[in-house]
Amino acid sequence: MDILLNDVETRVLGSLVEKETTTPDYYPLSLNALVNACNQKSNRHPVMNLEEDAVRQALDSLNAKGLAGAAGGADSRVTKYEHRLQEAFNFSRPEIAVLCVLLLRGPQTPGELRGRTERLHRFNNLEEVQSAVQHLMKREPPLVKVLPRQPGTKEARYAHLLSGDVEAWEPEAAPESPVSFISPDSERLARLENEVASLRQEIADLKQQLADFRKQFE
Repeated sequence: MDILLNDVETRVLGSLVEKETTTPDYYPLSLNALVNACNQKSNRHPVMNLEEDAVRQALDSLNAKGLAGAAGGADSRVTKYEHRLQEAFNFSRPEIAVLCVLLLRGPQTPGELRGRTERLHRFNNLEEVQSAVQHLMKREPPLVKVLPRQPGTKEARYAHLLSGDVEAWEPEAAPESPVSFISPDSERLARLENEVASLRQEIADLKQQLADFRKQFE
């Protein structure tokens, strides 16, 4: 399967994979929830500032590639989106956990992968991490590669190949400004819209929880 993802597609796909496991009650995700997931500041490198149109375009492209799309079912008035990595690659849980972190955070050492996949899959030791990485490297075509070890570093890093070949790893700069995919004039409006979308999602979630609670007494 010949796949080449851009930065926004990579972030959207990684966010969908992550939320399927970490917030299963709210997955598949609405567009608003997906935008918030892409733009969150924790567990992301780089931090991004995506607007709704950029995420929607990425979803359209991922759908054409068979990697994500609208979820089936008519039980919601809002379109929800899901990833389709499992259908495309038939990953094991360890493999998809490793790939998810690589999609969201860039090249990682085995130790970093073990710590950062904790909410997705619990690896008992580094050997299990290495086994999952090796399975991804032995895919045809390979989905992960080992990068040349940087001077002064003890461990090699691994990178995913869904966005093309990776030659080297650059250390994370801190503090880091968000990568923005919106025009400066609309940045403030987009931020406000994201805040409103987040509040709406929280209200919708509370309404659903209340409805579920009431059903227990019907």
